[in-house]
Amino acid sequence: MKPDRSAQVQQVQACLATVMDPELDESVTELGFVTELALAGDGEVRIGFRLPTYWCAANFAFLMADDMRRAVQSLPWVTQVQVRLHEHMYAEAINDGVADGGGFQAAFGAAAEGGLDALRRTFLLKAFQRRQEALLQHLLDGGHEPAALVALNIAALEQLPLAAEGETLVERYLARRDLVGGADLAFVDTEGQAIAALALRGHLRGLRRVGVNAEFNGALCRGLLAVRDGADAAQPIHIVRRRPEQNGVLLKPDSTDVIASGQAPCHARPAV
Repeated sequence: MKPDRSAQVQQVQACLATVMDPELDESVTELGFVTELALAGDGEVRIGFRLPTYWCAANFAFLMADDMRRAVQSLPWVTQVQVRLHEHMYAEAINDGVADGGGFQAAFGAAAEGGLDALRRTFLLKAFQRRQEALLQHLLDGGHEPAALVALNIAALEQLPLAAEGETLVERYLARRDLVGGADLAFVDTEGQAIAALALRGHLRGLRRVGVNAEFNGALCRGLLAVRDGADAAQPIHIVRRRPEQNGVLLKPDSTDVIASGQAPCHARPAV
């Protein structure tokens, strides 16, 4: 039986949607980074992506490329994943490093400042903080008292009667809650320690500073992208299925599906 190519495309898209820009905590698909997705009949998946500037930080770019490869490789029918970064000053080193599995330090040698595991955790913790701030503020705005919130355990948080927006915020927050461990309390700091009710407002102010920094970087990246592409916003992803007769391109029937998208934000810093 021939594989359902449309279903496979959707599965790959779903995997890519779980890959986050490490600084902005947004999906690479929502941001429009993915520019090409091709599926070959033997289970090979080819992914192309581009960042908003030629000099986006190499460690961020490598991290996203490697996360894309890992996410898609988890699909049982996938035999090989090729991820290619385009139009970037370190594209060759990043593409070779992801392809051979040697890692960031092997790809960049002495220029690499440590491995990616520490960097990945740093930005996962920042994502935890941003998601916690968004959820706590939403609950406070909804009339929940600080003392009640800091006393909530994880199960009680999951059972709170909330509208769709609140449920989404809870789901996103809990996806990062295990990072910090600690007690079964729903809301703890990055060390897993409980937050006192009287200290909650100050805690929120600290979290807000993390969010403001990320929002500034995001706005800067989007501005750089708009200048680069001459566009105000990313174009939506669309699927182009190539057939043997289309535009005179000779391909085997259903041999390749290509997904193309517009572009969107990234990081202005060129540092490795």
